[in-house]
Amino acid sequence: MPHYVVLQEILKEKLLGTGSGNLTSLEKAINDQAAKGYRLHTITTSSSGSKGFGGGDRIQATMVFESLG
Repeated sequence: MPHYVVLQEILKEKLLGTGSGNLTSLEKAINDQAAKGYRLHTITTSSSGSKGFGGGDRIQATMVFESLG
């Protein structure tokens, strides 16, 4: 029976400009789990609120990892 790990990352999405730097934190989370013998099974995102004008929105990424062993 496979084992699963569920991780959530709160990402800050910039309202103005390009590139939020979120890919770096997601990449690290995925690589950390891969090093432990897990593969990314599912990833979903949802909006989790706003910090007001100019503050950008918060995005919640939920990742499900499945053990390879």
